Amino acid sequence: MTEPISMDTIEPTDPPRSQWADVWAQFKAHRGAMWGAGIFLTIVVLVIAGPWVYWNDPQFVPTGRDFLTLRDTRPFYVGFFDSDAKTNWLYPLGTDNLGRDILGRLLIGGRISLAVGMAAMILSVLLGTLIGVMAGYFKSLDGILMRLTDLFLALPLLPLLLVAVLLFRDRLSSSFGPEGGTFILIVTLVGITSWMQTARIVRGDVLALKEREFILAARSIGTSPLKMITRHLLPNVMSPIMVSATLGIATAIITESALSFLGFGFPPDFPTWGKLLFDSVDRMELYPERVIWPGMLISLTVLSVNYVGDGLRDALDPRIRGR
Repeated sequence: MTEPISMDTIEPTDPPRSQWADVWAQFKAHRGAMWGAGIFLTIVVLVIAGPWVYWNDPQFVPTGRDFLTLRDTRPFYVGFFDSDAKTNWLYPLGTDNLGRDILGRLLIGGRISLAVGMAAMILSVLLGTLIGVMAGYFKSLDGILMRLTDLFLALPLLPLLLVAVLLFRDRLSSSFGPEGGTFILIVTLVGITSWMQTARIVRGDVLALKEREFILAARSIGTSPLKMITRHLLPNVMSPIMVSATLGIATAIITESALSFLGFGFPPDFPTWGKLLFDSVDRMELYPERVIWPGMLISLTVLSVNYVGDGLRDALDPRIRGR
């Protein structure tokens, strides 16, 4: 007969790891996500702190003899290959045809592009989550909301955005100013035309969660629909919402850049990365670097955000987390 085990002989074990510790461990194991997060945070720090540290005013236009001296200067590295190129070390990336500093305009333009991307992402995620939860939980609303989602998915978004900008830009600009009105218009248009994927993903997860035992138990004790959604459903669909949020930033930045590149974005003296691309196309053959720098920043930002989204998807999915 075996002797009973004394509680004093049992050695204490390590405390259990939290769910977020497991998520962080899985996220760190995704090399692309870590590189993407590092690049994205570097770009964010540069565009936020850069204009305060950088010595040139991006809006300053020289006059007189200074205008002839400073206009159309080349980046400093061009001088290493072409001794006849007009360079100025005070303007590391050169100046445009009006003598404005390109690096300073890239930093200021990054603030605007990222602000548009973040604000439009928040709006689209809120709309998509609301519609997805309502369609998944309330059976009577499912058909109506999903047909509305299908309608938005079938619309040609770029022509629709161009028409909306033409119709409402002047009205909003007269009320909130040229910059504020254009910002509100672009954020609203991008937000209300990019919520559909989030809505469909959230609806599918809510439909699956509705049949789980803890939801049926909460319903059996008379939990109200509002408490059911806020306490039980939303916490369990946060992972696809967070992934959609990261990917929504990339979608918003690309859409804003496309509108600015087509000349339907912010005013000419209000730089964004897309606007800088648009202004550089006419002189692209003479000064190709003016197209390369804003295009590279847009590409790096979108690519890094997409990698972060992939890492979050793998880290937040319990079926993949242990691999």
